[in-house]
Amino acid sequence: MSLYSQRGVSAQKEEVHKATEKLDKGLYPFAFCKVYPDFLTGDADWVNLMHADGAGTKSILAYLYWKETGDASVWKGIARDAIAMNLDDLLCVGIYNNILFSSTIDRNKKLIPGEVLEAIIHGTQEFFDILKAFAVNIQFLGGETADVGDVVRTIAVNGTMAARWRKDRLVTNEKIKTGDVIVGLASSGKATYENEYNSGIASNGLTSARHDVLHKTYGARFHESYDNALDEHVVYIGPHKMTDPVSVEGHPPTTIGKLLLSPTRTYAPVMKVLLEEHLEKIHGLIHCSGGGQTKCMKYLHSHFRIVKDNLFEAPKIFQLIQEASKSDNREMYQVFNMGHRMEIFTNEKEADSIIAVSKQFGIDAKLVGRVEASDKKELLLKLGSEELVYHS
Repeated sequence: MSLYSQRGVSAQKEEVHKATEKLDKGLYPFAFCKVYPDFLTGDADWVNLMHADGAGTKSILAYLYWKETGDASVWKGIARDAIAMNLDDLLCVGIYNNILFSSTIDRNKKLIPGEVLEAIIHGTQEFFDILKAFAVNIQFLGGETADVGDVVRTIAVNGTMAARWRKDRLVTNEKIKTGDVIVGLASSGKATYENEYNSGIASNGLTSARHDVLHKTYGARFHESYDNALDEHVVYIGPHKMTDPVSVEGHPPTTIGKLLLSPTRTYAPVMKVLLEEHLEKIHGLIHCSGGGQTKCMKYLHSHFRIVKDNLFEAPKIFQLIQEASKSDNREMYQVFNMGHRMEIFTNEKEADSIIAVSKQFGIDAKLVGRVEASDKKELLLKLGSEELVYHS
């Protein structure tokens, strides 16, 4: 049983999928988000979509960093995480503009004061203002902020996005076909619209990363930062403190805490250009969040063999997590994005133009794989001489 499982989390969310398997799959069962008829106006040419996601346990990392350094600005990054995890899912069905957002924040008032709430709420609007400069318009319609100390140890930051969209401008993954190539957009680096180096960590797998990387003293000092029912041998077993310095080639010195707390990169400025000007080139879109490099398996409309044999080198943060956890590559690539978080399925002849758009925004991109014919749904990752095979 992996450490990930022993900590009460699942990369594949098997129990969640079982609980929801009988629900309506929407108009397009293989689309990255559920898409429904236009219930709001009844227009057959339009659809409705509502999606919920959040920062997950990354908020606990922010809590630890804030307690250790006193830097409340770290909470603005958590606001971005909750937004980007929603927004980049919507991007994968083609939606990038005229979106509504409602925030849901649950806190333990005794531990999380008003200054933290202000940082999160102000950070939310600040991020929307940045996106507006790229004509990605998201309206902040408030939400719910609840003091629920009996339920939440520290704080949970989540949100819901809603949109109404033209049916003929959707990406539903039904165009993915044998012979397609996969363009991966890097998760790490510094985009033109980012202020500092982004480690690529996003907002999934942080329960494991937190305990594997950070030192035992965090559990001793902050009992509220973990499930006290866990076996102590899986709680904060790493070698690092949040303030430990780290060097990343080509970028200014940083710390372990900064790498773990890099705000989830949104690809919205890039994808807006692609979805407006190159929509006909896009056969499918996958956001490699929960499930990492295996995420694409869930959205294949037929039996395909996905081969990824030209992946990015794993960014520094994932190397540190793997060194600390001793996890094998099979688990690492099933939990984390490991270097690219957005996948674009397209024709080989169109790939260069897609890559060029991404690089205009300072985000590296390249061909990471391809789609082959198969009699079953299968994923092959080639990592040097190692081959990892996953089945749906």
